[in-house]
Amino acid sequence: MNLDVSTVLPVIWFAIIGFGVMMYVLLDGFVLGIGALSPFVDDEHQRSLMMSTATPIWDGNETWLVLGAAGLYACFPKAYGVILSTLYLPVLMMLVALVFRGVAFEFRFKAHATRHIWDVAFAAGSILAAFSQGVILGALVNGLPLTHGGGPAGGVLDWYRPFCLLTGVAVVCGYALLGATWLVLKTEGRLQAIAFDLTRPLAVGVIVFMLLVSAWLPFLQTHLMHRWFDWPNLLYLSPVPVVTAVVAMALWRAIVRKREVAPFVLAMALFVLGFIGLALGLWPNIVPPDLSIWDAAAPPSSQGFTLVGAAIMIPVVLVYTVFSYRIFRGKVQAEDSYH
Repeated sequence: MNLDVSTVLPVIWFAIIGFGVMMYVLLDGFVLGIGALSPFVDDEHQRSLMMSTATPIWDGNETWLVLGAAGLYACFPKAYGVILSTLYLPVLMMLVALVFRGVAFEFRFKAHATRHIWDVAFAAGSILAAFSQGVILGALVNGLPLTHGGGPAGGVLDWYRPFCLLTGVAVVCGYALLGATWLVLKTEGRLQAIAFDLTRPLAVGVIVFMLLVSAWLPFLQTHLMHRWFDWPNLLYLSPVPVVTAVVAMALWRAIVRKREVAPFVLAMALFVLGFIGLALGLWPNIVPPDLSIWDAAAPPSSQGFTLVGAAIMIPVVLVYTVFSYRIFRGKVQAEDSYH
């Protein structure tokens, strides 16, 4: 394959979109996890405190989701059309759930008589958004049916499969683990003790779900399966599951020893490794099983023009993200609760 502009730009944009999605999963994942765990605290004060740990930084998380979606639309329009046409319902469920989560996040601090309603909306929106993202992930891994011309060939319920539902529950469990480890990092006293108690079953659940998904892959007969287990790919890619197993053991050890920082860092690392494994398995397809990044790519002029904007905006968002996390580092106290 010749290394011209039409060859290189799709690779660059595949990396940019992947980076944006990964940043969203890492940064908004623990906030969704906080919402999923909010019913397990003792009282409204603890719920306010756990939400206050994310109040200063959660607003910018959807920026990364917008980057991924906008990049897909601008640079891989054929893939965007296939994904949105086939996965319309889970995408719509995710967006509605994120709206409910966002509204509830703000309203529950101001409400009094109806605060319990907004608490339910925050928890339900967080769980539904996480579940929808897992379903979308499972559908992509499973593969989307295409016509001979590369257009969508599936129905609106093609995502409604046992494997996709499994990945939906797995992502909810994974986000909840991120949320629990974040609370361990950011809180003290009784709330931190509750978070510690939740990390053990959640860590076991995440590891079990990863094993279940891995065991299910041979029965899907997808491109991803061939990419991982055909020789010599097995030799080249084997370090990823090995490192993942090491990180999982280190995570369990840190939880048992009740470390504060290590569980959150290692849970993040587990997600990064899972994302790397997914990207390596999908490559070079952006929509499995047959739509490659070059087949789905927009004209090089469009990709090049959009790349200029991305080159300006991504560093700005990164600087803002690092700055906000640095400013609001440390434990959250009761007096820091958002009002």
